[in-house]
Amino acid sequence: MRDTAASDATHVLVIEDDDTIGRHLDAGLRGNGYRSTWCRTGADALTEARATPHAAVLLDLGLPDVDGIDIARTLRAENPELLVVILTARSDEIDVIAGLDAGADDYLVKPFTLSVLLARLRAHLRRRTPEPPRSRRPIQLGDLTVDTAARRCLVAAHEVGLRPKEFELLAVLAQHAGDAVTRETLMARVWDENWFGPTKTLDVTLASLRRRLNEAAAELPHPPALPRITTLRGHGYRLDPVPPVSGSRPTGS
Repeated sequence: MRDTAASDATHVLVIEDDDTIGRHLDAGLRGNGYRSTWCRTGADALTEARATPHAAVLLDLGLPDVDGIDIARTLRAENPELLVVILTARSDEIDVIAGLDAGADDYLVKPFTLSVLLARLRAHLRRRTPEPPRSRRPIQLGDLTVDTAARRCLVAAHEVGLRPKEFELLAVLAQHAGDAVTRETLMARVWDENWFGPTKTLDVTLASLRRRLNEAAAELPHPPALPRITTLRGHGYRLDPVPPVSGSRPTGS
């Protein structure tokens, strides 16, 4: 079996059909200590992603053979832990939301500087580096269990498959259950203290988290007692204590 643990942590898959941009990204990554594989089509990229482990993918949306949104969705479905950063000239909010909903972790609008891209990449990969084992006890909130040491989320003992950012967002809210947490704090804790992107990323991830908890609750024979994620308009979010009445819905407004 191939031993790729050491090298895969810095292996980046670049999916870009523009020769100038592709060469610039490939050279920039290699010049900053990363391994880089550059693919010009979605089909070649999926073949490469399935054959070789990668730490991150830099994905252009305007590919010649398939829309990058579909590639992002496929990559996320096949590898939930993969870091996916979309690079595109599409700047409309609806495109940003579509990319994030498809499973991207981040979104950079062209033109951007290599230094900003590298900073984002370092921040994301740093947060994905496994932490040493800790004795921290799981957080129990009614029928919701958030185990930060094991990176597991359970609803009434049934595991919920959350994306990395969804879990990290839930973990921060759970660690401050009952307290209002500002948007700025959530962006800094879950993404990066020097975040440059749109905070719409937070809203899309939070909506996805709510949806996954709702779906997990709906699959159970009896409604679980889950905390409520409340939106604080113009401020942030709060994970409210478990409602006393059995059968309350897990999501907020």
